[in-house]
Amino acid sequence: MATRAASQGDRESERITALEAQIVKLKRINTALMDRVERSTDLQGNAFSLFETAISLEGKVRERTTDLERALGELAQSNAALGVAKEAADDAQRRLRDAIESINEGFAIFDANDRLVLCNQTYLGLWPNIASKLVPGISFAQICSLIGKDGTTLGAMVAPDRWVSERMAQRMVASGGHVHALADGRWIQINELRTSEGGIVGVYTDITEVKAEDARERTRELAEKSAILQATLDTIPQGVCVYDSDHRLVAWNDPLLAVIGLPPDAIALVTTHDGLLTACADLNGPMEPDEPLAWLPHGAPEEVSRRGYRNGKVIEVRRAPMPDGGMVMSFDDITESLGAAEALRETNETLERRVNERTADIAAVNTKLHQEITERLLVEAALRDAKTAAEQANISKTRFLAAASHDLLQPLNAARLFVAALGDRRLALPTRALVRQTGSALDSVEDLLEALLEISRLDAGAITVEPIDFAIDELLHSMKAEFAPVARDRGLTLRVEESGEWVRSDPRLLRRILQNLISNALRYTTAGSVDVMCRVDSDRLHLEVTDTGPGIAPEHHLEIFEEFRRLDDGNRDRGIGLGLAIVQRAGRMLHHELTLVSAPGEGSRFGVYVPVGEAMTAIERTTPPARRGQLNNQTILVIDNESSILEGMAVLLAGWGCTVHGALSEAQAVERTTMDGIVPDIVIADYHLDDGKTGDAAIDAVRAACGKQLPAIVITADRTPELRDYLVRNGLHILQKPVKPAQLRALITRLTH
Repeated sequence: MATRAASQGDRESERITALEAQIVKLKRINTALMDRVERSTDLQGNAFSLFETAISLEGKVRERTTDLERALGELAQSNAALGVAKEAADDAQRRLRDAIESINEGFAIFDANDRLVLCNQTYLGLWPNIASKLVPGISFAQICSLIGKDGTTLGAMVAPDRWVSERMAQRMVASGGHVHALADGRWIQINELRTSEGGIVGVYTDITEVKAEDARERTRELAEKSAILQATLDTIPQGVCVYDSDHRLVAWNDPLLAVIGLPPDAIALVTTHDGLLTACADLNGPMEPDEPLAWLPHGAPEEVSRRGYRNGKVIEVRRAPMPDGGMVMSFDDITESLGAAEALRETNETLERRVNERTADIAAVNTKLHQEITERLLVEAALRDAKTAAEQANISKTRFLAAASHDLLQPLNAARLFVAALGDRRLALPTRALVRQTGSALDSVEDLLEALLEISRLDAGAITVEPIDFAIDELLHSMKAEFAPVARDRGLTLRVEESGEWVRSDPRLLRRILQNLISNALRYTTAGSVDVMCRVDSDRLHLEVTDTGPGIAPEHHLEIFEEFRRLDDGNRDRGIGLGLAIVQRAGRMLHHELTLVSAPGEGSRFGVYVPVGEAMTAIERTTPPARRGQLNNQTILVIDNESSILEGMAVLLAGWGCTVHGALSEAQAVERTTMDGIVPDIVIADYHLDDGKTGDAAIDAVRAACGKQLPAIVITADRTPELRDYLVRNGLHILQKPVKPAQLRALITRLTH
C-alpha cells in the first residue's frame, strides 16, 4: 500500500512540474507581446491602426490570462489531491510498519529490484552485528555478503562463499521454507514469497524451542531404545560384548561373565579386548590354534569358533566387525548341545540296527501283504463286474419298463374308456356298482403302474433336476384344487395355508412330493382334517402336511419310506406303498431335507425344507374363462393303431353327443379327410403308431389335407419332460395314459368352444 501511494505521489509531482513550466512559458509570451506593443509605431501616423492593434492584443492577452488562471486552478487541485494521497500513503505506511512490528516473526519486504523496502525490529535483531547497515535501499545480495563476512550463521562461519551461493539460489526460487542455524545457537525458519509486483516478502520464524524439543525427544527415544536394547541383551542366554574401534568395552549383558567363567564382579578384567584375552588365557589356558578370540579387522567376514574350558565346557564364540571399526562378540555354551548330539548319534546307531532288524521283518510282512493285495484286487475286480452287471440290469429294467409302459397302458386305457362309456349309460343299480368297482380297480392298476414307472425313472437317473425360482402359492393353489374334491368325498377338512414366499426348486418334483404327502394324509385319515402349512426358517421354507390320522410309531419312521412298505392299520384303502419311496428319492435328488413328527394316536406331520428363492415381478396373465356346454354335433377324428382303443373312444365320445371317425394310421386318417370329405372339429391321436410313425406327424398330415389349423390332442404313455416340451412347442395338447374321461371331456370342451 505504501509503495502504491509513493508511486501516485511521484505522478502528481511530475504533473505539477509540467504545469509550472507551462505557466512560465505563458508569462514569457505575455511579456514579449506587451513589449512589442509598446515599441511599435505607425510610420504613417495612423492612430486608428494603433488602436486596432491594441484591441487585438488585449483579446489575446485576455485569452492567455484565462488559460493561465485555468492552469493555476488545476495546479491547486492537483496540489490538494497530492496532499491527500501523501497523507493516505503516510497513514498506510505507518499502519504497515505498526503491523509488522507487532508480529513476533522477523519481517522484511524487498522490491522488484530485490532491494530492502521495509523490515521490523525482529528482523534486525536476527543480525545484531550488521543491523545498523540494514537500511531501505540495500540489496539482498549486499545483505548476504555482510552475513557471510560476519559469520552470523553456522554455514557462513564454516564456508562463507558456499553459504552465500546456496542462499542466493534459495532466493531465486522464493518458494517454501528453509532452516538456518545462527552462530549464537538459535534456529530460524525462512519462508519467502514473491509479490504481484515482482518483489519478495520474507518471514523469519525463531524455531529454537521446537528444535530443542525435537532434540530432547530424540535423546529420550535414544535412551529408551538403549534401555530396551540392554534389557533385550540381558534376556538372551548368550554372553554378548561390544568393543569400539579403540578396543574398549562399550556394551555387554549380564550373562557374559558367567558364560566366560568369571565372577560377577570381574567386569574390570574385560574392559579392553586385551584384558579379555588375558583373563580367558589365565582362566582356561592358551588359545586354540584358530585363535577364537582374536580381533577381526574392518571388513572381515563373521567367524564362528570354539573355545574349550578346563572344566569340560565348550563355548561357541561368534565374532563380527562393526562399521565403525569395532567388534561384537557372543559366547554360547554348547556343551549340552554337543552331549545331546553325541547321544543322538548313539541313538541313531542303535536305531539303525533296530531298523535293519525291522526291515527284515517288514520284508516278510510285505510279501504276505502283496499276496493279500493280489487277492483283494481280484475280489474288487469281481465286485466291479458285479456292480457293472447290476447297473446294466437296472438300466435294462428301466428301459424295459419305459418300453413296456405303452403296451401296458394301451389295454388299460381301452378298459377305462369302456368303463367310462358304461358309466354314462342308464344301468341297473347292481350293474352300476360293478362298473364303479371296475373303475376303482382300474384306478388302482393305473396308480401302481405310474408309481412303478416313476420309481424306475428316479432310480435310473432319467429325471433331470431343473431348479427355478417360483411362487409357492401357485403350487399350493393347484394342490388345493386337486385334492379338495377327494377330501370332501371322505368327509375331511382340507386347509392349505398361503405364504406369499418364493422358493427355488424343481416345480415338477416338488409337486410330486406334495401330491404324495397330501394323498397319504387323506388316505390314512378317517376323521378330522389335513392341513398344509408354511413356515420360514432362516433361508428355507418348511412345508408341512399335518393330519389327524392314527399316527406312526417312532420305530416305523424309517421303514415307511421303503418300497411296498405299508403299516397294517385296518384301513382298506392303504395304497400300494410306493408314495413315500417316491418322496424320499425326489427329496434326495433336490437335496431337500424331509422331516417326520408322529406318534400313535397323535396324527402325523410330514415336512420338507425348500430353499427360499428370489421374488420376481409377477406378470399378470388373463385366461379366458372356459365355456362349458354339450359336445353335440362335434366331429372328432381319432387316430390309434389299436382297434380296441378306437372302439372304446367311439363309444365314449358318442355318448357325449359327438360324431366319431376312427383311423388306424396316418394314411387312413388322410384318406378319411380327402376321399370321404370329413373335416373334423378336433383330432385325437396316439403318439406311438405302427412302423415308427408318431401322432404329431399324423396330425400335421391331417391339417395339411384339410387346409386348416385344427385343434389337436396327443395321448401318450411317455411321461418324459422332453417329449412334453416338444409337443407343447408344436402347439399340441397332451393327455397321459390311461386317459381319465373327465380330463378328456374338459379338454375337448375347451378346445371346441
